[in-house]
Amino acid sequence: MRPRLSRRLSPVVGLVLVAFFVVLAVSKPREEADVASPLIGNPAPSVRSTLVGEGDFDLSRRKGSWVVLNFFNSTCVPCRNEHPELVAFADEQAGLGDGAELFSVINDDTDEAVSAFFAEKGGDWDKVRDPDGTIAVAFGVAKVPETWVIDPSGFVRMRVVGEVTNSFLSGRIDSMRAMMSGSGS
Repeated sequence: MRPRLSRRLSPVVGLVLVAFFVVLAVSKPREEADVASPLIGNPAPSVRSTLVGEGDFDLSRRKGSWVVLNFFNSTCVPCRNEHPELVAFADEQAGLGDGAELFSVINDDTDEAVSAFFAEKGGDWDKVRDPDGTIAVAFGVAKVPETWVIDPSGFVRMRVVGEVTNSFLSGRIDSMRAMMSGSGS
């Protein structure tokens, strides 16, 4: 009697699995939105590290600039998907007088893999090493990609979990700039 039940359930289970994969394949990713965090509105965590290539990074020395930290891994598919948008964002911001500075924060990846990725895909901004995950833990990063915006005073203003686009990131930073200068509503 059991083999008969098993023969009947197998096609049903197979059909459910196929339907599940079809839904995953055709579904659109969720819309970008900033996500709540206890860090929002508070001073950014202290971040000191080294850069892929050479040099040091100290977030406290970035005060006076808008800073965007994008937590990244070269094998992460959503990271790879959003990369052209980050390239466009960095290029756009470079043309502004008070443009945001973009930094990729790298954890669980090698310098060689990161350098090869950026050499192939473009993106001329600094990559901050996070070899033991201390920076990710300080920001509460669950998985990559995740993007954080820090204002010129050093306060965390936005967290985005998942892929971002140039237009979303630029638009939100422009709105925050306007609010901070008193010209926003």
